[in-house]
Amino acid sequence: MTSEIHLSRLENELQDYSYPIARDDLAGSCAGTTVLFADGDADLGDLVADVDQERFESAEDAVAALHNVLPIEAVGEPGQSEGDA
Repeated sequence: MTSEIHLSRLENELQDYSYPIARDDLAGSCAGTTVLFADGDADLGDLVADVDQERFESAEDAVAALHNVLPIEAVGEPGQSEGDA
């Protein structure tokens, strides 16, 4: 896996694994890969380890689960909301 990836390329990177895959196996394989956010970054292995799911059925499944553990810095400007005018 690449050592640095942009969040928008996450699913493409995760396509390289055989699914289903256990969360701990994927976390170990992804450790040391930095995901670059709009403002900041995080270790992909740590993010995968934070997911409550025990295994992933596909890359799409893993990405969906990861979106639930991303920090607020991951997308857009910090504190920005959608629809609050």
